[in-house]
Amino acid sequence: MSRWKTTALTQRLGLTVPIVQGPFGGGLSSVALTAAVSENGGLGSFGVHHLTGAQIEQTAQAIRLKTKRPFALNLWVPHEDSEDPPLTDPQFEQHLALLAPYFKELGEPLPTRPERFSPRYEDQVQGLLAARPAVFSFVFGIPSPEILRQCKALDILTVGAATTPEEAMALDSAGVDMVVATGFEAGGHRVSFLRPPENSLTGTLALIPQVVDAIKAPVIAAGGIADGRGIAAALALGAQGVQIGTAFLACVESSASDIHRQKLFSPDTRYTALTRAFSGRLARGIENRFMNELKAHEGGIAPYPVQNWLTGQLKPAAIAQGRTDLMSLWSGQAAPLLRHRDAHSLMQALQQQTDDALKRAFHPTD
Repeated sequence: MSRWKTTALTQRLGLTVPIVQGPFGGGLSSVALTAAVSENGGLGSFGVHHLTGAQIEQTAQAIRLKTKRPFALNLWVPHEDSEDPPLTDPQFEQHLALLAPYFKELGEPLPTRPERFSPRYEDQVQGLLAARPAVFSFVFGIPSPEILRQCKALDILTVGAATTPEEAMALDSAGVDMVVATGFEAGGHRVSFLRPPENSLTGTLALIPQVVDAIKAPVIAAGGIADGRGIAAALALGAQGVQIGTAFLACVESSASDIHRQKLFSPDTRYTALTRAFSGRLARGIENRFMNELKAHEGGIAPYPVQNWLTGQLKPAAIAQGRTDLMSLWSGQAAPLLRHRDAHSLMQALQQQTDDALKRAFHPTD
C-alpha cells in the first residue's frame, strides 16, 4: 500500500511521505522540530511571522545546520490593517485596561506601547527570499505578483492557505504552486481572507473535494488530521498531501511550553472553541477561563496584531506560574487522538497507520 507516498507533493520536493508539519506562529515553531520532520521524510515548517528579516535568515541557517532536506518558512500576509494598525494612544490604553486585571493577578507591570506591534512584512519577505527555503507558505491572503515572480525565479515553491473554495480559486488564479485547504477543525488561527472567518467555517471532509474539483493546483488537506486514518481519508478525497499541526505541536521538539504539551494529552482537548481573545483574530484552542471571560467584552478586544502583542506580554508569566487558565492553548479537534510525544515516533506511526487504514479500506478480508 506504499503507493500513497508518491504524489505531486512528494515528487516536486523529493519527500518520502506527503506529510507537512503545520507552521506554528507565536514562537511555537522550533528548529529541532522542523529539521526532525524533514529528516523523517516529510516537510518540516517554521512559522516566521513574528521574526524580522534578519532573524528569518538566521533561522534558515540554523535549520540547515540540522538537515539538508527541504523545509518551509511561513509568513502571514498583511490583512485588515495588520501591517500598521491605525490606533491612537487613548485607544491603546483602553484595550490595555481590559487586560489590566490579568497583569495584576500575575504580578506583572502594565506594558508601555511599543514602536511597532509586529515586524515589517516587506523586510520579512526580503529575509525569506534571501534565505531561499524550498517552500514559502503563507496565510491570510496572497503575496503580490512580484513576490510570487521572485519565488518562481528562485525556484521556491509557493503554498497558500484557503478556508473556502473561493479562496482556493483566488490562490490558483494568482499562480500559487499548491494550496492548503484547511477545515474548521484545525487548531490555531482561521486563515480566511475573502470573507470573515466566522462565515468560512467549512469542515475538512466537505472542503477538500470541493477545492480539488475547483482548482488545477495540487491540494494539501489540513484540519482534524492526527493519525493515519485521517491521512488515508484526505488522500481518498483527492488531496496530494496532508498538513498536520496539533500532533506535531505536542512533540517534545516543538517550542510549546511543557504545560501546553501536557494539556494536549489531557481530556480537556475534548473541549476546544474559537476565540479572538488571545490575538484579535479567530483561532481554535482549548477552552479556558481567559477565553470565556473575554466573551463578554468582545467589542473591547484590540485588533490583530495589537491584542496579540498585549497577551504576549502576559504569556511568559502565565507559563512560569503554570496558569493554563490565562494562556493560549492552541489545539485542533483531533487532539484526543494524540499518542506520540516525539517527531520520529509520530512520523513512523503515521506511515504505518496509513498503510493499515488503506489496507482495511481496499482489502478488508486480507
